[in-house]
Amino acid sequence: MRQAFVHDAVVTMEAGGDVRAPGAAITVALCGHWEHEPPCPLAPHHTTAERFGNEVRLRVLFATEPAAEAEVRSRIEAAPSRASLDGPDGVGTRWQFRSAQPGLVRKDEARHAERLVQT
Repeated sequence: MRQAFVHDAVVTMEAGGDVRAPGAAITVALCGHWEHEPPCPLAPHHTTAERFGNEVRLRVLFATEPAAEAEVRSRIEAAPSRASLDGPDGVGTRWQFRSAQPGLVRKDEARHAERLVQT
């Protein structure tokens, strides 16, 4: 049975960079492309990105079978490590990977986590 998990990552990005690009790279790593028909094939997920100066903090809430957790986390970490993504408009966004680590589902994420588990 699926369970909800969190993975946090930090990248640095120059001002003007698209903060959505690292999250799109994560979706590509998990689903093959950022635009796809639901459901996500490996792990239903949701990525948030918050900018603090040049730092962008990514938070990936995902649901998967416990046996697939390590693979999903590996793909999530590999995506921002690639350090760039060309968007649908052909404009590239570049960043530098800083860190990644498992996180915990917060109370305010519990309902969203449950929806991902049920997907």
